[in-house]
Amino acid sequence: MTSVLVVDDHPIVLQGCRRLLEETGAQVREAAGLAAGYRAVLRHRPDVAVVDLAYPGRDLGGLALLRRVRARAPATRTLVFSMHADPAVIARAMAAGALGYVLKDAPAGDLLAAFDRVRAGRPYLDGSLAAEVALLGADPRRGAVSGMSARERRILAGLARGRTYAAIARDLSVSYKTVVNACAALRQRLGLATLTELTHFAVQHAGELD
Repeated sequence: MTSVLVVDDHPIVLQGCRRLLEETGAQVREAAGLAAGYRAVLRHRPDVAVVDLAYPGRDLGGLALLRRVRARAPATRTLVFSMHADPAVIARAMAAGALGYVLKDAPAGDLLAAFDRVRAGRPYLDGSLAAEVALLGADPRRGAVSGMSARERRILAGLARGRTYAAIARDLSVSYKTVVNACAALRQRLGLATLTELTHFAVQHAGELD
């Protein structure tokens, strides 16, 4: 019997996944957050972990969980079940260790097909998504700017010009804290650890920020 852990912060998603996967004969456990999911992986060592990427306060926090599972429980195969359709996000998830990726608005049959492939140790990615990810080449952040809000692009444009947080806040008529929080969210989404790395990203993509 295949053991499965579903990690998601939405109770309806947890219940729906449990019922769907139990119909395949799998033994399913649930974890309602990143910390609980990581502890459950270490304790139960499931054959498959079905993981969401987005959590309150950590838009792509699931990426860190994927990396931890790969490092600490390499026998556990991970399947991402997410609303994020951005090919840059998908590429980052696969690079972090996901063996499969399914969108939450896909038919239930897609989730079951993905689960069957992943538990057999084979990768799964819908054909159209695979084509978009392939177009990214070796750079998983390529195309990331297109999915940003106008404010986020203006903040990055300010960083690219060497503007400080305070100066950017004045330019945009927003609070200093708004700029700080936006930059922190951008670093997390892009997988960048420091403001220096974010500024370097902004300079590299300056032509896309206007």
